[in-house]
Amino acid sequence: MIIDIHAHQVDQLYLEELQRMLKLEPERTADGKTLFRHQGYTLAWSRPDMFDFDHRLREMDRFGIEMRALSLSTPNVYPWTGADQIRITRHVNDVLARTCRAHPDRFVGLASLPLQHIEASLQELDRATGELGMKGVIIGSNMGGPPLNDPRFEPLWARINALRLPVFEHPMFPKDTSEMGEFELPLRVGLIFETTLVAARLIYAGIFERYPDFPYILAHTGGALLMLLERLDNGYRLFPDCRKYISRPPSEYAKRLYYESCAFGEPALMLAHKVVGPERLLFGTDDPYLGSDTTHVRQLDITKRDMALVLGGNAQRLLNLH
Repeated sequence: MIIDIHAHQVDQLYLEELQRMLKLEPERTADGKTLFRHQGYTLAWSRPDMFDFDHRLREMDRFGIEMRALSLSTPNVYPWTGADQIRITRHVNDVLARTCRAHPDRFVGLASLPLQHIEASLQELDRATGELGMKGVIIGSNMGGPPLNDPRFEPLWARINALRLPVFEHPMFPKDTSEMGEFELPLRVGLIFETTLVAARLIYAGIFERYPDFPYILAHTGGALLMLLERLDNGYRLFPDCRKYISRPPSEYAKRLYYESCAFGEPALMLAHKVVGPERLLFGTDDPYLGSDTTHVRQLDITKRDMALVLGGNAQRLLNLH
Protein backbone atom coordinates (compact mmCIF):
# COMPACT_ATOMS: atom_id res chain seq x y z
CA MET A 1 0.00 0.00 0.00
CA ILE A 2 1.33 3.45 -0.94
CA ILE A 3 0.60 5.93 1.87
CA ASP A 4 1.25 9.67 1.73
CA ILE A 5 1.98 10.89 5.26
CA HIS A 6 2.14 14.60 4.35
CA ALA A 7 -1.07 15.92 2.79
CA HIS A 8 -3.44 18.66 3.86
CA GLN A 9 -7.09 19.45 4.19
CA VAL A 10 -8.12 22.86 2.85
CA ASP A 11 -11.26 24.23 4.48
CA GLN A 12 -13.14 27.26 3.13
CA LEU A 13 -14.49 28.51 6.46
CA TYR A 14 -11.06 28.26 8.07
CA LEU A 15 -9.50 30.35 5.28
CA GLU A 16 -12.29 32.94 5.42
CA GLU A 17 -11.90 33.39 9.18
CA LEU A 18 -8.11 33.50 8.89
CA GLN A 19 -8.36 36.18 6.21
CA ARG A 20 -10.72 38.32 8.28
CA MET A 21 -8.84 37.98 11.54
CA LEU A 22 -5.35 38.71 10.18
CA LYS A 23 -6.60 41.16 7.54
CA LEU A 24 -4.90 39.16 4.81
CA GLU A 25 -4.88 40.68 1.35
CA PRO A 26 -6.05 38.28 -1.38
CA GLU A 27 -4.07 38.33 -4.60
CA ARG A 28 -5.19 36.37 -7.67
CA THR A 29 -2.56 34.83 -9.91
CA ALA A 30 -2.77 34.06 -13.63
CA ASP A 31 -2.73 30.31 -12.99
CA GLY A 32 -5.81 30.38 -10.73
CA LYS A 33 -4.31 30.59 -7.24
CA THR A 34 -5.49 32.95 -4.51
CA LEU A 35 -2.59 34.12 -2.38
CA PHE A 36 -3.42 35.44 1.07
CA ARG A 37 -0.71 38.03 1.66
CA HIS A 38 0.60 39.15 5.04
CA GLN A 39 3.35 41.75 5.53
CA GLY A 40 4.72 41.16 2.05
CA TYR A 41 4.65 37.37 1.90
CA THR A 42 2.13 34.59 1.31
CA LEU A 43 0.74 33.26 4.59
CA ALA A 44 -1.72 30.83 2.96
CA TRP A 45 -3.05 30.10 -0.52
CA SER A 46 -5.64 28.05 -2.32
CA ARG A 47 -6.95 26.90 -5.69
CA PRO A 48 -10.55 25.87 -6.41
CA ASP A 49 -9.65 22.20 -6.95
CA MET A 50 -8.20 21.99 -3.42
CA PHE A 51 -11.77 21.96 -2.07
CA ASP A 52 -12.92 19.25 -4.53
CA PHE A 53 -12.30 15.84 -3.00
CA ASP A 54 -13.57 14.02 -6.07
CA HIS A 55 -10.79 15.73 -8.00
CA ARG A 56 -8.27 14.92 -5.29
CA LEU A 57 -9.28 11.26 -5.31
CA ARG A 58 -8.87 11.13 -9.07
CA GLU A 59 -5.40 12.61 -8.69
CA MET A 60 -4.53 9.98 -6.10
CA ASP A 61 -5.65 7.27 -8.51
CA ARG A 62 -3.64 8.82 -11.32
CA PHE A 63 -0.52 8.87 -9.18
CA GLY A 64 -1.11 5.42 -7.69
CA ILE A 65 -1.44 6.71 -4.12
CA GLU A 66 -3.81 4.55 -2.14
CA MET A 67 -4.09 6.50 1.12
CA ARG A 68 -3.28 9.93 2.48
CA ALA A 69 -2.92 11.23 6.03
CA LEU A 70 -4.57 14.66 6.05
CA SER A 71 -3.76 17.49 8.43
CA LEU A 72 -4.19 21.25 8.65
CA SER A 73 -1.26 23.17 7.20
CA THR A 74 0.45 26.36 8.34
CA PRO A 75 -0.52 28.48 10.24
CA ASN A 76 -2.83 25.85 11.74
CA VAL A 77 -5.05 27.14 14.58
CA TYR A 78 -2.39 29.14 16.39
CA PRO A 79 -3.30 32.66 15.17
CA TRP A 80 -6.53 32.43 17.18
CA THR A 81 -6.48 33.06 20.93
CA GLY A 82 -8.63 32.19 23.91
CA ALA A 83 -11.90 30.40 23.34
CA ASP A 84 -11.67 31.09 19.61
CA GLN A 85 -8.66 28.81 19.32
CA ILE A 86 -10.59 25.96 20.95
CA ARG A 87 -13.59 26.64 18.69
CA ILE A 88 -11.65 26.70 15.43
CA THR A 89 -9.71 23.59 16.45
CA ARG A 90 -12.91 21.64 17.00
CA HIS A 91 -14.23 22.89 13.67
CA VAL A 92 -11.22 21.85 11.59
CA ASN A 93 -11.05 18.47 13.33
CA ASP A 94 -14.76 17.87 12.75
CA VAL A 95 -14.41 18.74 9.05
CA LEU A 96 -11.41 16.45 8.73
CA ALA A 97 -13.20 13.61 10.49
CA ARG A 98 -16.16 13.90 8.10
CA THR A 99 -13.82 13.63 5.11
CA CYS A 100 -12.13 10.55 6.56
CA ARG A 101 -15.47 8.90 7.37
CA ALA A 102 -16.70 9.56 3.84
CA HIS A 103 -13.59 7.87 2.39
CA PRO A 104 -12.26 5.54 5.11
CA ASP A 105 -10.14 3.52 2.69
CA ARG A 106 -8.42 6.65 1.27
CA PHE A 107 -7.95 9.16 4.09
CA VAL A 108 -6.91 9.16 7.73
CA GLY A 109 -6.74 12.25 9.91
CA LEU A 110 -4.08 13.91 12.06
CA ALA A 111 -5.83 16.21 14.52
CA SER A 112 -4.87 19.77 15.42
CA LEU A 113 -4.68 20.82 19.07
CA PRO A 114 -5.37 24.20 20.74
CA LEU A 115 -1.89 24.36 22.25
CA GLN A 116 -2.52 27.67 23.98
CA HIS A 117 -4.71 25.69 26.38
CA ILE A 118 -3.13 22.51 27.79
CA GLU A 119 -6.27 21.12 29.42
CA ALA A 120 -8.31 21.81 26.27
CA SER A 121 -5.56 20.13 24.21
CA LEU A 122 -5.76 17.03 26.40
CA GLN A 123 -9.54 16.97 26.01
CA GLU A 124 -9.34 17.45 22.24
CA LEU A 125 -6.68 14.75 22.04
CA ASP A 126 -9.07 12.31 23.70
CA ARG A 127 -11.99 13.42 21.52
CA ALA A 128 -9.97 13.23 18.33
CA THR A 129 -8.53 9.77 18.94
CA GLY A 130 -11.80 8.45 20.37
CA GLU A 131 -14.97 9.96 18.94
CA LEU A 132 -13.38 11.24 15.72
CA GLY A 133 -11.15 8.25 15.00
CA MET A 134 -7.99 10.24 14.25
CA LYS A 135 -4.73 8.32 13.85
CA GLY A 136 -2.39 10.96 15.26
CA VAL A 137 -1.88 14.68 15.78
CA ILE A 138 -0.15 17.52 13.98
CA ILE A 139 1.89 19.90 16.14
CA GLY A 140 3.44 23.05 14.74
CA SER A 141 7.05 24.03 15.28
CA ASN A 142 5.88 27.01 17.31
CA MET A 143 2.48 28.21 18.43
CA GLY A 144 3.33 31.88 18.91
CA GLY A 145 3.96 31.44 22.62
CA PRO A 146 6.36 29.41 24.79
CA PRO A 147 8.53 26.78 23.09
CA LEU A 148 7.28 23.20 23.03
CA ASN A 149 9.79 22.12 25.67
CA ASP A 150 8.24 24.52 28.19
CA PRO A 151 7.22 22.63 31.37
CA ARG A 152 3.55 23.44 30.79
CA PHE A 153 3.55 20.99 27.86
CA GLU A 154 4.81 18.03 29.90
CA PRO A 155 1.30 16.62 30.55
CA LEU A 156 0.63 16.68 26.82
CA TRP A 157 3.87 14.89 25.93
CA ALA A 158 3.17 12.36 28.67
CA ARG A 159 -0.32 11.62 27.33
CA ILE A 160 0.92 11.33 23.74
CA ASN A 161 3.70 9.02 24.88
CA ALA A 162 1.32 6.82 26.89
CA LEU A 163 -0.89 6.48 23.81
CA ARG A 164 2.15 5.89 21.55
CA LEU A 165 0.41 8.34 19.27
CA PRO A 166 2.14 9.53 16.08
CA VAL A 167 2.98 13.24 16.05
CA PHE A 168 3.54 14.94 12.72
CA GLU A 169 5.64 18.06 13.14
CA HIS A 170 4.80 20.70 10.57
CA PRO A 171 6.73 23.99 10.52
CA MET A 172 5.07 27.30 11.22
CA PHE A 173 6.38 30.66 10.10
CA PRO A 174 9.19 32.07 12.26
CA LYS A 175 8.00 34.51 14.90
CA ASP A 176 10.03 37.28 13.29
CA THR A 177 9.96 37.43 9.49
CA SER A 178 10.97 41.11 9.26
CA GLU A 179 14.21 40.24 7.43
CA MET A 180 12.47 37.82 5.03
CA GLY A 181 10.10 40.17 3.27
CA GLU A 182 10.83 39.18 -0.32
CA PHE A 183 11.08 36.14 -2.59
CA GLU A 184 8.66 34.19 -0.33
CA LEU A 185 11.58 33.54 2.01
CA PRO A 186 9.32 32.81 5.02
CA LEU A 187 7.87 29.87 3.06
CA ARG A 188 10.98 28.76 1.26
CA VAL A 189 13.56 29.15 4.06
CA GLY A 190 11.72 30.12 7.24
CA LEU A 191 9.75 26.89 7.47
CA ILE A 192 12.86 24.76 7.04
CA PHE A 193 14.61 26.77 9.77
CA GLU A 194 11.62 26.19 12.05
CA THR A 195 11.64 22.41 11.64
CA THR A 196 15.38 22.31 12.31
CA LEU A 197 15.06 24.53 15.37
CA VAL A 198 12.19 22.67 17.02
CA ALA A 199 13.84 19.28 16.49
CA ALA A 200 17.13 20.45 17.99
CA ARG A 201 15.33 22.13 20.89
CA LEU A 202 13.24 19.07 21.75
CA ILE A 203 16.26 16.78 21.54
CA TYR A 204 18.42 18.95 23.81
CA ALA A 205 15.47 19.47 26.19
CA GLY A 206 15.19 15.73 26.73
CA ILE A 207 11.65 15.31 25.41
CA PHE A 208 12.63 12.15 23.53
CA GLU A 209 14.60 10.82 26.49
CA ARG A 210 11.70 11.25 28.91
CA TYR A 211 9.08 10.16 26.38
CA PRO A 212 10.67 7.56 24.08
CA ASP A 213 7.57 5.63 23.05
CA PHE A 214 5.77 7.80 20.48
CA PRO A 215 6.69 8.30 16.80
CA TYR A 216 7.73 11.88 16.03
CA ILE A 217 7.65 12.57 12.29
CA LEU A 218 9.54 15.57 10.94
CA ALA A 219 8.24 17.36 7.84
CA HIS A 220 10.45 18.14 4.85
CA THR A 221 12.93 15.39 5.74
CA GLY A 222 13.79 17.15 8.98
CA GLY A 223 14.79 20.47 7.45
CA ALA A 224 18.54 20.83 7.97
CA LEU A 225 18.67 18.63 11.08
CA LEU A 226 20.50 15.67 9.54
CA MET A 227 23.16 17.99 8.12
CA LEU A 228 23.79 19.39 11.61
CA LEU A 229 24.04 16.24 13.72
CA GLU A 230 27.81 16.39 14.22
CA ARG A 231 27.52 20.06 15.13
CA LEU A 232 24.82 19.23 17.70
CA ASP A 233 26.94 16.39 19.07
CA ASN A 234 29.88 18.79 19.42
CA GLY A 235 27.63 21.04 21.48
CA TYR A 236 26.90 18.08 23.75
CA ARG A 237 30.61 17.43 24.19
CA LEU A 238 31.57 21.07 24.76
CA PHE A 239 28.82 22.76 26.76
CA PRO A 240 27.11 21.77 30.04
CA ASP A 241 23.84 23.34 28.88
CA CYS A 242 23.74 20.88 25.97
CA ARG A 243 24.04 17.92 28.38
CA LYS A 244 21.63 19.18 31.02
CA TYR A 245 18.60 17.08 30.02
CA ILE A 246 20.05 14.26 27.92
CA SER A 247 22.40 11.37 28.65
CA ARG A 248 23.53 10.63 25.08
CA PRO A 249 24.63 12.71 22.07
CA PRO A 250 21.79 14.38 20.12
CA SER A 251 22.41 12.28 17.02
CA GLU A 252 21.28 9.18 18.89
CA TYR A 253 17.86 10.71 19.52
CA ALA A 254 17.63 12.11 15.98
CA LYS A 255 18.12 8.64 14.57
CA ARG A 256 15.05 7.43 16.47
CA LEU A 257 12.80 10.04 14.85
CA TYR A 258 10.98 9.72 11.53
CA TYR A 259 11.45 11.80 8.39
CA GLU A 260 9.13 12.19 5.42
CA SER A 261 10.29 12.68 1.86
CA CYS A 262 9.28 16.30 1.14
CA ALA A 263 12.87 17.46 0.77
CA PHE A 264 12.21 15.89 -2.68
CA GLY A 265 15.82 16.08 -3.86
CA GLU A 266 17.71 12.81 -4.33
CA PRO A 267 20.88 13.88 -2.39
CA ALA A 268 18.83 14.90 0.67
CA LEU A 269 16.78 11.71 0.63
CA MET A 270 19.80 9.49 0.18
CA LEU A 271 21.48 11.28 3.10
CA ALA A 272 18.44 10.50 5.25
CA HIS A 273 18.45 6.90 4.04
CA LYS A 274 22.11 6.57 5.04
CA VAL A 275 21.86 8.36 8.39
CA VAL A 276 18.59 7.02 9.84
CA GLY A 277 17.86 4.03 7.61
CA PRO A 278 14.83 3.06 5.51
CA GLU A 279 12.78 2.11 8.58
CA ARG A 280 12.63 5.80 9.54
CA LEU A 281 11.63 7.29 6.18
CA LEU A 282 8.07 7.96 5.02
CA PHE A 283 6.63 8.99 1.68
CA GLY A 284 5.12 12.49 1.56
CA THR A 285 3.94 14.89 -1.15
CA ASP A 286 2.66 18.09 0.54
CA ASP A 287 -0.53 17.63 -1.48
CA PRO A 288 -2.47 19.63 -2.67
CA TYR A 289 0.08 22.44 -2.54
CA LEU A 290 2.70 20.66 -4.63
CA GLY A 291 0.79 17.75 -6.15
CA SER A 292 3.83 15.47 -6.24
CA ASP A 293 3.67 11.80 -7.18
CA THR A 294 6.00 8.97 -6.11
CA THR A 295 8.78 9.79 -8.60
CA HIS A 296 11.09 11.46 -6.08
CA VAL A 297 11.15 8.25 -4.03
CA ARG A 298 11.11 5.74 -6.88
CA GLN A 299 14.20 7.33 -8.44
CA LEU A 300 16.30 6.48 -5.38
CA ASP A 301 18.92 3.77 -5.70
CA ILE A 302 17.62 1.59 -2.85
CA THR A 303 16.46 -2.00 -2.57
CA LYS A 304 12.90 -3.16 -3.24
CA ARG A 305 12.51 -3.88 0.46
CA ASP A 306 13.58 -0.36 1.39
CA MET A 307 11.32 1.12 -1.29
CA ALA A 308 8.31 -0.76 0.08
CA LEU A 309 9.03 0.48 3.60
CA VAL A 310 9.35 4.13 2.52
CA LEU A 311 6.35 4.17 0.19
CA GLY A 312 3.93 2.69 2.69
CA GLY A 313 5.16 0.00 5.03
CA ASN A 314 6.47 2.37 7.69
CA ALA A 315 3.37 4.60 7.61
CA GLN A 316 1.10 1.55 7.79
CA ARG A 317 2.90 0.44 10.95
CA LEU A 318 3.00 3.87 12.62
CA LEU A 319 -0.64 4.68 11.87
CA ASN A 320 -1.73 1.21 12.94
CA LEU A 321 -3.49 0.50 9.64
CA HIS A 322 -4.57 -3.05 8.92
